[in-house]
Amino acid sequence: MTSKSFQVPNIGCAGCVAAIKTELEDLSGVQTVSGDLPSKTIQIEFETPATWDNIVATLKDIDYPPADS
Repeated sequence: MTSKSFQVPNIGCAGCVAAIKTELEDLSGVQTVSGDLPSKTIQIEFETPATWDNIVATLKDIDYPPADS
């Protein structure tokens, strides 16, 4: 299992965090997603078949790209 924490500069409200959680939890292999609004940080745990590349692609598709991509 891979764990990753990353910032998403576009997060502006709790609804943003909820949208990110909903989209990422739909990806096969994603185990947990949580977010912290004040720090604009998302924590995710995933395993195959999920990959960091498809997680980033999903985030870009919904206009919440991670800061390090």
